[in-house]
Amino acid sequence: MAGPAALARRRPGLRTGLVTRRLEEPPAPPLAAGEPPPAPARRSHLRSWLGAAISLVSLVAVVWWASKQETPRFPTSADRLALVGAAVALYAVATLLRGWRWHRVLRIGGIPHAPADAYALVPVGYMGNTVLPARGGEVLRVILLARREGVSRRAVLGSIVSERLLDAASLVLLFAGLTWFGVAGTPVGQRPALLAVGALVLGALALWGYLALRRRGRMEGFAARIRPLVGGSKPLLGPPGLVLLAVTLAVWLIEGAIFWIVAQSLELDVAPLEGCFLLVLSAFFSLIPAAPGYVGTFDAAIVFGLRAIGVTGGQALSFALLVRFVLFFPVTVVGLGLLVLRYGGVKLLRRDMRDAA
Repeated sequence: MAGPAALARRRPGLRTGLVTRRLEEPPAPPLAAGEPPPAPARRSHLRSWLGAAISLVSLVAVVWWASKQETPRFPTSADRLALVGAAVALYAVATLLRGWRWHRVLRIGGIPHAPADAYALVPVGYMGNTVLPARGGEVLRVILLARREGVSRRAVLGSIVSERLLDAASLVLLFAGLTWFGVAGTPVGQRPALLAVGALVLGALALWGYLALRRRGRMEGFAARIRPLVGGSKPLLGPPGLVLLAVTLAVWLIEGAIFWIVAQSLELDVAPLEGCFLLVLSAFFSLIPAAPGYVGTFDAAIVFGLRAIGVTGGQALSFALLVRFVLFFPVTVVGLGLLVLRYGGVKLLRRDMRDAA
């Protein structure tokens, strides 16, 4: 039987082809120190079907409601269109701040990256959330940064977990503050806000207790399993975490201002605090694993929130459509452009996702 050398002499293109393909293929991201090999992914079909069902029911309800409203009206005068432009510009500022926050989280976690990638991949991820179900944009960020820098996908995912923890803490604080200010009061009063703050405090105490046990050498097996995913979040407990929490609160307040500005462009009687209330409500609804672009759940949250502050009918429909345009359309266009121009386009992304699977 001919050996490899003889086979290569008979087929000179064989060795060259193998080398070429290996050069073209991105290297597999290395595992972090002490990181176990990743287990095969097991997708929860129940979670996917449940999210799709909730989105479908919400979408049908919103479409049925919208069909019974008068025709929506949108800004046409120069000053009202300028307000829409200001809302889009503010969203760009909020997106840049989120990029800076991710850059800091990655640096705190010791994950190599170019700062430009932290800024660019945030709109790419938002684009992915718009066109993919169940927050698929987060998967895009993990795969693209891991391939570009040759780092562990679990470490990158851990940085996104840190972002979501900061977002959750900020939303709970905003929700409690709006409840205590009496915005869109409910029959249950302040009880939901107290429960949310209590859950946040209990989570902090549980984390403090876990770290105390770790200092005594306990729970080593559990720590080894979760370290690759949450190891980058530990430094967030100190002063850097407080800075990032303050920045996160600022981002959410900016986005609350966007809701208020959109309402002003439609000449709706919505106060700034009520704009923040609509933002917090839509953000909580967006936690549901939903269809692309949070279709159904986001819109239902907006309609429900507007009704609570006294905005109904065609005015509510106009607001829901316009705020969706401001929050989703520009960032999706920018994210798609960055994906094509900076990260190799859809074809390379599909190969990366296939390799990751």
